[in-house]
Amino acid sequence: MSNNLTIDTEKLAETFKALSNPNRLEIFLRLLNCCELGTSCSTEVITGFCVGELGKNLSVAPSTLSHHIKELQRSGLINTERKGQNVECFVNTEKVDALKALFSGS
Repeated sequence: MSNNLTIDTEKLAETFKALSNPNRLEIFLRLLNCCELGTSCSTEVITGFCVGELGKNLSVAPSTLSHHIKELQRSGLINTERKGQNVECFVNTEKVDALKALFSGS
């Protein structure tokens, strides 16, 4: 690993803690796969996942889904944006790039 890489271990641990829950990991992976990094997964634009769709087949209550999304957002892995009655979720590209750099040693 590069000696020039500055790591905030508290934030990194928070990121891994958010992904340690199987449901949150599944939500994050669905967002990674539903749209290009940095673009929202709006059903008007693509056939992907939005907040209501992210919980499908997870067998979690809507309130639990909301909690998982808030934890992913708090950890910086995803961003959300309200558009009318809908909330769109998208992956935080800066965070993903930072994780890629960490694992590649850049």
